[in-house]
Amino acid sequence: MAGAIAHPARRRAHWRSQLLGVCATAHSLAALAALLNPDRVAEAMGLFLVGVNGYSQFYAIYVGVRLATAGLALLASRRGDQPILGDLAALFILAQPLGRFVAAFAIGLPKGSLFLVCVAEVLAGLALLALRPRGNALFR
Repeated sequence: MAGAIAHPARRRAHWRSQLLGVCATAHSLAALAALLNPDRVAEAMGLFLVGVNGYSQFYAIYVGVRLATAGLALLASRRGDQPILGDLAALFILAQPLGRFVAAFAIGLPKGSLFLVCVAEVLAGLALLALRPRGNALFR
């Protein structure tokens, strides 16, 4: 019977690994959508892409950074013995809503689907930090 209920630390590690996998999948799919239809994704984000530099910058952020975040989250999901990887993935995920929060002081909060994306990023990032192994200082 004792084997049926996993140790709390193992449950936390399992849920953190699962959430990291979901984050990796979500960021991969977002990068794929941006790669396949940059104009539509840009429009949904309130952007209008102009010229080579506009597209280059869009691909750098919405494809490159998203794929890097996905890769880091995937690596972290498989390397639970190194909690810093999950912490870094969480910080990458939280960096986007942080930027939006800073912008909110000047121009307001995002609207529509981007607001929902922002809420999901905050929840996922904070959940990853909340599920980190106990007894470990952040970034150890």
